[in-house]
Amino acid sequence: MASRPSIGLPKLSRRSRILLTIAAVIVFLLIVGARLIDTYVDWLWFGEVGFRSVFTTQILTRIGLFFAVAVFVGGLLAISLIIAYRTRPVFVPVSGTEDPLARYRSTIVQRVRLFGIGLPVIVGLFSGWAAQGDWQRVQLLFNSVPFGKVDPEFGIDIGFYAFKLPFYEWLISWFYVALVIAFIGAVVTHYIFGGIRLAGRGGQLSGPARVHLSTVAGLFVLVYAVDYFFDRYELLYSSRNETFTGATYTDLNAVMPAKLILMAIAIFCAIAFFVGAFLRNLQLPAIALVLLVLSGLLVGTAWPAILDQFSVKPNANEKEAKSIERNLAATKEAFGLTDNKVKIEDYPAAGATEPSAALIRNDAGTIPNVRLLDPAILSPTFTQREARANFYGFPDKLDVDRYNVNGKVQDYVVAVREIKTSGLTEQQNSWINRHMVYTHGNGFVAAPANTIDRAPTPVGGTASTSASQQGGYPVFTVSDLNAINSKAKMDIPVTEPRIYYGELATTYAIVGGTPGEAQGEYDSPGDSKYLYKGAGGVPIDGLFNRLVFAAYEGERNILFNTAISEGSKIMYNRDPRERVRKAAPWLTVDTDPYPAVVDGRIQWIVDGYTTLDNYPYSQSTSLGQVTTDSLAGVPRQQDRKIGYIRNSVKATVDAYDGTVTLYGIDETDPVLKAWSGVFPGTVKPASSVPQSLREHFRYPEDLFKVQRDLLAKYHVTTPQEFYSTLTFWDVPSDPTKEGGETGTAAKQPPYYVLAQAPGQNKPSFQVTSALTAFRQQFLAAWVSVSSEPDDYGQFRVLRLPTQGDVTPGPNQVQNQMRTTDKFTQERTLFQNTGVDVQYGNLLTLPVGGGLIYVEPVYLKQKDINAFPQLARVLVAYKNRVGFAATLSEALDQVFGPGSGSSTTQPGQGGNNPPPTTSTPPGTTPAPPVTGGISPELNQAIADVNTAVAKVRTAEQTGGLAELGKAIEELDAALKKYETAKNAAPSSSAAPPPSAPPSTPTPQGGG
Repeated sequence: MASRPSIGLPKLSRRSRILLTIAAVIVFLLIVGARLIDTYVDWLWFGEVGFRSVFTTQILTRIGLFFAVAVFVGGLLAISLIIAYRTRPVFVPVSGTEDPLARYRSTIVQRVRLFGIGLPVIVGLFSGWAAQGDWQRVQLLFNSVPFGKVDPEFGIDIGFYAFKLPFYEWLISWFYVALVIAFIGAVVTHYIFGGIRLAGRGGQLSGPARVHLSTVAGLFVLVYAVDYFFDRYELLYSSRNETFTGATYTDLNAVMPAKLILMAIAIFCAIAFFVGAFLRNLQLPAIALVLLVLSGLLVGTAWPAILDQFSVKPNANEKEAKSIERNLAATKEAFGLTDNKVKIEDYPAAGATEPSAALIRNDAGTIPNVRLLDPAILSPTFTQREARANFYGFPDKLDVDRYNVNGKVQDYVVAVREIKTSGLTEQQNSWINRHMVYTHGNGFVAAPANTIDRAPTPVGGTASTSASQQGGYPVFTVSDLNAINSKAKMDIPVTEPRIYYGELATTYAIVGGTPGEAQGEYDSPGDSKYLYKGAGGVPIDGLFNRLVFAAYEGERNILFNTAISEGSKIMYNRDPRERVRKAAPWLTVDTDPYPAVVDGRIQWIVDGYTTLDNYPYSQSTSLGQVTTDSLAGVPRQQDRKIGYIRNSVKATVDAYDGTVTLYGIDETDPVLKAWSGVFPGTVKPASSVPQSLREHFRYPEDLFKVQRDLLAKYHVTTPQEFYSTLTFWDVPSDPTKEGGETGTAAKQPPYYVLAQAPGQNKPSFQVTSALTAFRQQFLAAWVSVSSEPDDYGQFRVLRLPTQGDVTPGPNQVQNQMRTTDKFTQERTLFQNTGVDVQYGNLLTLPVGGGLIYVEPVYLKQKDINAFPQLARVLVAYKNRVGFAATLSEALDQVFGPGSGSSTTQPGQGGNNPPPTTSTPPGTTPAPPVTGGISPELNQAIADVNTAVAKVRTAEQTGGLAELGKAIEELDAALKKYETAKNAAPSSSAAPPPSAPPSTPTPQGGG
């Protein structure tokens, strides 16, 4: 036997080696240098917000994990290569003079250290880099806490599944990777050096090669056996059955025993490989391997499939009852839908009291607070009316919150006037202006949600006349620098209105500095030299930091600008969600932060969720899918599966200095406890939440959407109900969007309202949603969750009848509204080619034992600078529809004259009573009216009641002519009533006339 002479690699000249070395250094600096800059910039940022321990814990864990996995994978490969090389045959057999392996063999021999050490190092580095991203699994393992609840199958604490099992799965996967790489390295090395020969009929293995490869294969199969053991626990969140998550009848009675059988066979197979390593043939390990494969097919696949197909599916309602019962209990526990959180009560709705003015007037908690302003539509209106400058703006979606103004709690549509650099003109859009002059917003802007400035065009007006009117717009209350400087009274007092951190702050800002040297920031029309004085930002006055940030932002002006002086700072990561996400990387952050004025300062409130991917028997839910609805202007949650969620953290971000504060409001949450162990001291206890802040906590939208989607199924109590799906509910499509009435639009979003639900003794701020029957359009339930401090997070579910006299759902009501006579009579309002119609949020509110629907209708001219104006209000109750310029008029149409007297009238602001009419000078006051009602008003009420009776009689027995005459008399009586009511003293308590029926349009005979 002989070895072919080495051809070797071509030798490089000294100049080539130098150039290659320089190129390698440059590539290294580009890759590693950029990473080092990012790390240093993050280190500075975490120091600014006071969360540097979070940064160091992450970095140290990542580094430790990187080296641990790199050493493990690379070391195992190195050991495998060394063993294969040192046990190579002394005389290498060749297949002739043209042996293709000779050149590679000689090259490796000449550079054995390069291949024996360099290759494992490279593989180890790549493996370590891939593994360090899983640092959270490691930290949760070392900081795990018990849940105090056990799974129903093994009786193991849920903490094992939450914190330990994910780490074990991860560890097993890296054992697989390391052993596969080591095996491949061994095979290649043995083959190159003759330990494996393919010549002949069956090839040949040298003794050392056989021992080496059999040992590695045996270890691999042994890990497989361990994997089978842990697979049993993973069955508790199996997705075999599409209806529910958890171990099915087949999993419990076929797959789980199969895992134990396969584990035993795998152990036997591993022993066979170890024994076969010292035999001259591999028949025993080969037989064991075939046995493992066949048993996997028969016991692990075929038998469960047969049992599932021929025993379980034909009797699924009985066979799966136990698993469904477990799924029901676990899902309610994991998603906060247990009986102590959710109160379900039957509600008649469709069978409620007939419409009457008294029913509405007696509802003092809901009707006066009906929200007419839609935060998803009015951003352009806020921008055009309150931006004040082209470089200010508001988010596409505004927010709803409540404030106590003049002793009355009122819900407001709120926003902050932020800096919007995308609005700068071409002349303004220089680097200095973008980053050093226009650095911050100015002011908190709010509008009472139930109020407009004045009534829009009267009923019967056209689109063109309506759009030209000034009515139908919000009544703004503004707290900004102008109000502070002029010492104006602010309904919502703000002491620091400057907004440096907000949803529109997408770029960095350089602020502060030495007076006289610094650039100075635009602050208000009279002050363009403001210098930032807060704690926010990272110092950038030193040369090193300026150099770093110039490289980080790719902007040389940071390095050479002379206005950056002592005391200058750079602000970055200014979005509130991003700041919370970085400060608490273990939280899932809600998509809709909102501003609140707390003790005079503007704070962004951000909801944080603790989540788990899996929870035994809990329904696996797609977070991105269930939180997506018809709302635009908000980011989307990551589309990942979760089996557990809690709103355990409320975070605040100060709009002026960017301070991030985390409050743990659910201190019973084991996941929060575990993360508090990882990052001690970063989350403040619930007891430290100021009452002034707690009063602005909202039940978060994303959590409500998740729970709403699950509650549609998991309100049932028995496996039989669950399996039949007959009593399931659905989240309706948004009827105000295109395709809504046909069910093809996105889901209807939940709405924040100030209302008094049944069982409450006063109005409360709550998030609400309607639910329809499963794959039907009629209403099945109304859900609300309180945001009030005394019963925060409590669900109220009104369950409606789904048989017999059912209640129309949102899409049915929308169709009913658009086909009513009142609506069609004003069709010209919506047919003007120069106007767009926008339908606002369709609110569903429980009133008087029934459900009332209210929808604002906006008009917007087709112009780039146009903005929406409230034009009409739609109201529906049972089979009646009102369509008028104001809520009061629409209620009168549905419930009868005088119904809308309890609503907030245009221009009232929702806080102060309407001005009383004083007696003109020189006139004699009218004498007091005996009994509180004038004779004229009494007669007008009687005339209306008489006319209503005639209309009803004509509908049943009369012809078209008689019906038309009755309708004319009713119209005349209503006008007479309105005249008498307006002329009556304000103290008159007039009993309402009978509610008029919905007026039909007489049809001509044909």
